Amino acid sequence: MKKRILSLSFYAIFWLLFFVFARLFFILTHLHEASGEKLTGILGTFAHGIMLDISTTGYFLIIPFFIVLASIVIRGNWPAVVIRLYTFILIAFCSVITVADSSLYSYWGFRMDYTPFFYLRTPAEAVASVSALKLIVLSASIVMIAAAFMLLYARRCKNLFRGFEKTKFPAVQVFLFLVLTAALIIPIRGGFGIAPINAGTVYFSDRMFLNHTAINAVWNVGTSAVTQKPVENPYVFEKTELAKAEFDSIAFTRSGLPVRVLKVEKPNILMIVLESFSGYLFGPAGGDSLVTPCLNRLAHEGILFRNFYGSGTRTDKALPAILSGYPAQPAQSIIKEPKKSQTLPNLVRILIDKGYHSAFWYGGEINFANFNSYVVGSGFGTVVTKNYFNPKDFNSKWGVHDHVLFNALKDSLKAVREPFIDVVLTLSSHEPFEVPAEHRFSGNDVVTQYKNSVYYTDSVIGSFIDWAKGQDWWNNTLVVLVADHGARITGDIPAHSVDIFRIPMVWTGGALASGGLVVDKMGGQVDIAPTILGQMGIFDSVFPFSKDLLDKSSRSYAFYTYNEGFGFLTDSSYVAYDHKPGQFIVEEGKHPEVAARLGKAFLQVLFDDYLKR
Repeated sequence: MKKRILSLSFYAIFWLLFFVFARLFFILTHLHEASGEKLTGILGTFAHGIMLDISTTGYFLIIPFFIVLASIVIRGNWPAVVIRLYTFILIAFCSVITVADSSLYSYWGFRMDYTPFFYLRTPAEAVASVSALKLIVLSASIVMIAAAFMLLYARRCKNLFRGFEKTKFPAVQVFLFLVLTAALIIPIRGGFGIAPINAGTVYFSDRMFLNHTAINAVWNVGTSAVTQKPVENPYVFEKTELAKAEFDSIAFTRSGLPVRVLKVEKPNILMIVLESFSGYLFGPAGGDSLVTPCLNRLAHEGILFRNFYGSGTRTDKALPAILSGYPAQPAQSIIKEPKKSQTLPNLVRILIDKGYHSAFWYGGEINFANFNSYVVGSGFGTVVTKNYFNPKDFNSKWGVHDHVLFNALKDSLKAVREPFIDVVLTLSSHEPFEVPAEHRFSGNDVVTQYKNSVYYTDSVIGSFIDWAKGQDWWNNTLVVLVADHGARITGDIPAHSVDIFRIPMVWTGGALASGGLVVDKMGGQVDIAPTILGQMGIFDSVFPFSKDLLDKSSRSYAFYTYNEGFGFLTDSSYVAYDHKPGQFIVEEGKHPEVAARLGKAFLQVLFDDYLKR
């Protein structure tokens, strides 16, 4: 009995040491962020994070406990062999999570959860963001960590679970081990409290990097995998009727006709969704004036929506926001659930019913992140993907570069039937930011690479628009240029930061009555569909989470979500809420309590709607 308990105890210590190393690895690979923290804060991540480390270890001990229990009846050294194989599999899995989590954090700003596994259905596209060199480094890191801990276990733990003594009272020991196995629920749950442990339990600082460092990534992945599709609303802040009343206070109800900016009532619509175009690289919105000269010019010629925000942080969250007026959810993505996404209203379907021809253009893999089900469900008459192009043009990891895509689009538009709605999704400005053009900005750091990729796509767009101005359909066409989301390129920007979500939206085209207009009303991607339809005299109220940005009666606000919470902005205040600690981490402006109340109500009503679909 004693040796069995000691073996399991040392086994638990082995895994606790692994998680201490994993946290140290995370810190070392994010030295830029860590160097700005006090030593006491860094040490605090280990002290507070141990709770999730113990919980994860508790999960890992379940199978060894049952194996040791079985050894009471079935004699021999077989437990050592079985547990060693089990341990090696876990080491390999945890090594992958440790390295992948550290890499993804640089882009996403939150610890790895189950989200990346959705993309493994299309593995080629899942790794397309990673350069060959980085992929080699990541793979080598995984192998080295796994090999080191396998070797440590093989050498230092080789006698664990061997030579168990014969028991005089096997029935008694079986009973005791069953009790001990059941008792694992205590460390797994994080103690005797009513509520089980969660990621927010280890939050201890007002410095979000320290809180994130305290999280055990393996625990986070496993927990999110189990709870990835909640059956109850986790964002209930008040009684349903009170939340609905708060939401209704800002819900859009058309009280008049919108400001007329189009000179035609049934325009062609060409919507160009710009991959990862951040507002901080867009001069007219107060960003860098050198990176998007063509988009800057078009903003001055057409209509600039100066206070515009993305709904989420990924393209799979942007498409339903742009075309269906449906906001992103913090830890879910409705596009991945066709049963739900097919119930959404859709700008394309509405216009098809009005006699429009439609096409969707994307130079990449349409099956990535379940794009295909949503695009098909939107009713597009033509869907062009990388399969349309000659393999010799696959000069990007994601598919074909943007100039190849727009050359094909030009050929199509030479014989297009009007009226039409074409949606074009670019991809060259997606990491790893490899573009087939001379670099405008010198340097090889990731920020410079990102800027060069945006500059390249901007030049492709500028060339295309200049060509389009000479086509017969131009004078009857509204061109909507909008980013799918911003980009978190460096760890300096917190995942909740408004700087990530502020994106450009510009309207141009021959259908505009006049140019040089600036819309300062605050809005976002979910407002695009009703704003376009309002210009066409189509006032169907099928977008409950949206507003017409050109209707004077609509409220000025924006709502966005990130994986762990939401942000809500008004003209006078801004708040950001993190769900794990259950608190606001940013409260700015004159009346942040108003923005906080409205933001909570908005998310609660949104998620109730999501669950019911």
